[in-house]
Amino acid sequence: MPLAKNKESASPATQYFAEVLRKLRERAGLTQDELGSRMNYTGAAVSSVETCARPATDEFIARAEEALDAGGLIAAATKYLRLERYPAHFQGFVQLEQTALSVSAYCVQLIHGLLQTEEYARALLRCDFPPHEEAEVEQLVGARMERKALFDRKPMAIVHTVLEESALRQTIGGPEIMRDQYEHLLTCAERPNVVVQVMQQGQGGHAGLRGPMTVIETPEQTPLVYMEGQGRSLLVSDPREVGALTRRYAMIRSQALGLKESLGFIERLAGEL
Repeated sequence: MPLAKNKESASPATQYFAEVLRKLRERAGLTQDELGSRMNYTGAAVSSVETCARPATDEFIARAEEALDAGGLIAAATKYLRLERYPAHFQGFVQLEQTALSVSAYCVQLIHGLLQTEEYARALLRCDFPPHEEAEVEQLVGARMERKALFDRKPMAIVHTVLEESALRQTIGGPEIMRDQYEHLLTCAERPNVVVQVMQQGQGGHAGLRGPMTVIETPEQTPLVYMEGQGRSLLVSDPREVGALTRRYAMIRSQALGLKESLGFIERLAGEL
């Protein structure tokens, strides 16, 4: 969610949280400065949340809950405000992703968000246009890192990614950031629920030439396909279309390098930097 200039441009959830925070603060007989002092924040920080000029972080929400002894009313907002840290076109998908049994992604230009390091994500977001304010960059990076919770949740999600060689060779942020990113991919691949494969450029014609996509399996074991580009997204649920796309993904997977060969390829790229 972009940083709001005023309440009118903020989302309904953000406006509602700001109003609840203000009413609970006033009921407690506290000024913004006094509440900020209890929370180890400035009064200006409290004001910025109450006026929707800045989004409330998880830490801010937790401290406000404790300082106002809110009985869970403030803490309950966490999951809703977390969602709004994502771009509008992505919010629906991220809810599906976080509960999915499996996430299978074919990536063409960039490394999948679930497998990005903080520095890679930060450098990538700084390349965006129109440019983001620095505070918004940090908000988006934090939201992207929070998505990784599905790696360790129970039941663990199965995450499979096929990365085009072009995505690996796209230098984002410089050699040091890319070296760390390669090492992070290798570390992720050590997890029992994560598979990383590489589609080499020398492969020539293959089933992935129509572009990137993500196949997810819902808790009801229903497959869905998500595609996005240029700030727009499409969620495919029609069984016939989903069936064709999942078969295409299976072909992409079969045409990519095997697991050992893929990890060896990434190791060689890291050694070149």
